[in-house]
Amino acid sequence: MITRREYLKLSALAGVALAINPKLLLADDSPREVITRVIPGTSERLPVVGLGSSASFSRVAGEGDTDRIRAVLQALVEHGGKVFDTAPSYGEAEGVAGRVAREAGLAQRLFWATKLNVVPRGGDTADVDAARAQLEQSFARIGKDPIDLVQVHNMADPPTQLGLLNEYKQAGRIRYVGITTTFPRQYADLEALMRNEPLDFIGVDYAIDNRTMEERIFPLAAERGIGVLVYAPFGRRRLWEQVEGKQVPEWAAEWDIATWGQFFLKFVVSNPVVTAATPSTSRPEHMIDNLGAATGRLPDEAGRQRMVEYVAALD
Repeated sequence: MITRREYLKLSALAGVALAINPKLLLADDSPREVITRVIPGTSERLPVVGLGSSASFSRVAGEGDTDRIRAVLQALVEHGGKVFDTAPSYGEAEGVAGRVAREAGLAQRLFWATKLNVVPRGGDTADVDAARAQLEQSFARIGKDPIDLVQVHNMADPPTQLGLLNEYKQAGRIRYVGITTTFPRQYADLEALMRNEPLDFIGVDYAIDNRTMEERIFPLAAERGIGVLVYAPFGRRRLWEQVEGKQVPEWAAEWDIATWGQFFLKFVVSNPVVTAATPSTSRPEHMIDNLGAATGRLPDEAGRQRMVEYVAALD
């Protein structure tokens, strides 16, 4: 729980560039609880904004800047976040984050979501022994057993790798299992798996200008009781380039939006099927700003449509 005054103070200390128009900020100093959403089929709730570790996070981890990694993870946890999404393929991200989290006493406060994929580039099948070795490496890096969530990365050999994850889940070493993709050519196969496999989560791409998931995948997730992690809620760099030099519209204050990051994230997490969005960042000030999207009011359907039309008109 964080008040407007505390949010502004923390943002200023961290260097967050907030819009200067006071109409874009909450009018009072009432507490702002972090919005959470239940994991389907359970009573467990997760904050709707978390942290991803690809892109700049992975690069900073690879450079050995543990101070930056620690600062981002601390910002996540101290300001109400919990979900941390990583993967063995994100360079040093998983290993460095795991070590830093343990040293900082944060490991048990995080909801760890990592991935599994040992299918070679251009290949079709996974070696079970190699997959098992990668999983055990993740346990060693993260230092948490059971791991909260492990997903098959990019639809790689689901029969082999998802089967292994279910084995680990049955043994009590993984709490939730799932599968991910951000490739349109794999959406149909993802849909088939969602219909035929007992998935706890999927991880997919979704943004205000990338709403394909609303057509079939999200309704199916709701029908099947599958949690949804959203990747690339900023369209990677695409949306930032589109709004460069432009101000957040004043009417966004109706939903307690102060920055473009919050604008994009509030659109994503206002979809009730989304369990959490995990934008990647290596800067604690951006982490704090992102978590601002997990507080206050969310747009209704009319507001979401207005946001879509506004962004589309910026082209």
